[in-house]
This record gives sequence, structure tokens and C-alpha cells, in this order.
Amino acid sequence: MDLRQLRYFDAVADLCHFGQAAERLHLAQPALSQAIRRLESDLGVQLFTRTTRSVELTDAGAFFHQEVRRILGDLDASVTGARNIATGHSGLLRLGFTGTSAYTQMSRLTRLIRAVHPAVALEVQTDLLTPTQVELLLDGRLDLGVLRSPVLEDGIETRHILDEPLILALPADHRLAQESGLEIADLAPEEFVAYADTRSVVYEAMVTSCRRAGFTPTITQRAVSTAASLALVGAGLGVTLAPESVRSMQLQGVVFRDVQGADGIDLSLAWRTDEPSPLVSSVLDTLDSHDFYAVPATASIQEKA
Repeated sequence: MDLRQLRYFDAVADLCHFGQAAERLHLAQPALSQAIRRLESDLGVQLFTRTTRSVELTDAGAFFHQEVRRILGDLDASVTGARNIATGHSGLLRLGFTGTSAYTQMSRLTRLIRAVHPAVALEVQTDLLTPTQVELLLDGRLDLGVLRSPVLEDGIETRHILDEPLILALPADHRLAQESGLEIADLAPEEFVAYADTRSVVYEAMVTSCRRAGFTPTITQRAVSTAASLALVGAGLGVTLAPESVRSMQLQGVVFRDVQGADGIDLSLAWRTDEPSPLVSSVLDTLDSHDFYAVPATASIQEKA
């Protein structure tokens, strides 16, 4: 028994007519009749009752037809699925977002992917610092990451999304909370909240900004994420510099202020350089063709408070 015999049987069982089935299969009727007799012989079962006027399925034939339909349907679905994966139209895409980029970029990215690639399943991880995303990308546990450039490790390719300034986050009852025209130098006496991972691009930009202003920040609290950092600020345990997109979080007890002299940071999309999967390549083509990167610097950031 082979696949061709099953398809021949399915056509005859569907039409209950050898002549019409032969036409559908583009096959001579005698050859089709012979193939069905061989199938019945292999099975040791009579599948059809034949008269000069009609062809009907036996009870065994009706059951076999139901099973053959299921088998052929599963096979066709498997072939389609394999082709879709090979051409990048389906599969699992694992996305990572650093800090507050999930608030400003996740909706844009996932909605575009799902609109163009509806068969693609998305697995999203948020609040991943850039070093963690780089590790996950290189290990093959992440396919695309929205992170802070620069990425110095080999094997990672990035594409710029937008430039984002650092702003000051401080407790609502802080002495500078209502001040305008703040400069980095005004923060010299303050206690700072910083990321625990000193490889963080935001951490490096904060320290560089302070040193350029003539002081090294006094770091008294460390946090593993942006949300935890802002919670510490809200508790009155220090101030911090954070990407402007933190305005979207609107945490109680925290106010945000522009501050002169703070570095800006680059938000980029990252992926493995070494032979990205067909799915990743297809999604990257989609982002290019739909102008995902053509976004003004502040287009994805909510209005300033």
C-alpha cells in the first residue's frame, strides 16, 4: 500500500464513480480499477460493491474512507506547515524587550508581525536588559530583541529604531520636583538608584553624563529592572536617569523632569548575524517593507507630563 493508492481510493470513494474519478486524477479508467483491486487485495478487504449501474462503499470501505481522509488531511497539513516554516511564513518567533521599550515598541512590532504573518506564534519576554538579550540571542533562545545600542559582541546585527533622551526620575516630594531648567550638575549631592547590572547601556549613559558634569554619582540602591528602579525612587530612596519612555509608566510618587546635559541612548532591533532562520529573515523583510524604522525620535513616546 502506498500514498498514491490512498489518493486513488479517496477519489473513487468520494465520487462513487470510476470514470469520474479517473478524469479527476488524469488517469485511464482501467489503470484506476486495477489500482483499487490491488489495494483491496493488499488489505484483504472488499472496499466497494460494484454493479453495472453503480459503485458503493461497503461498511469496511466507508470506515476506511473516513480514516484515509484523516490521514491525507494530516499529511497535507504537514506538507503545508513544513513549507510555511521553510519560507518563513509560520513558526515560533521569540521577542525580547528591554525596560520600557515594551510600552513604546511592543504593540507596533507585534501588531505588524501578526497582520502580515498570521500563522506565526509569538513568545514575548519583557524587561530584559540589553546584556541579557545579547546572551539569549547568541544562545539561540531569542530571535529578535529591542534593546539599547551599542552592542559590542560579535555575532549580533542591529538596526536603529530611534534615539531616546535620558530624563530625571525623582520622588514627588523631592526638593527639585517642581524645578525647571535642571542640569546634571544639580544632581551632584543626590543619592542615585542604578541598575544592578553595570553592563546596562542606560547605567553607562547615566554615569558618563554625571562624570561629564564633574562628579561621580553616589549609588546607594541597585535594581534589576526599570520598574524596580522607579519603585525605589518612589519610595524616596534616590533619584535616577532613565529613558524618556518611562513617562508611560505614570508611577505614584514619581515625577519626571527634563535635565540638560544627559546623554541620549539608541533603541535598536537586534538579531543573530549568523544565518538567521527563514522566519526571522521574513519578518525583517516585513519591517523594511512597512517602514517600521521610519519613526520620528519622539513618535513612540507619550506626551511629557
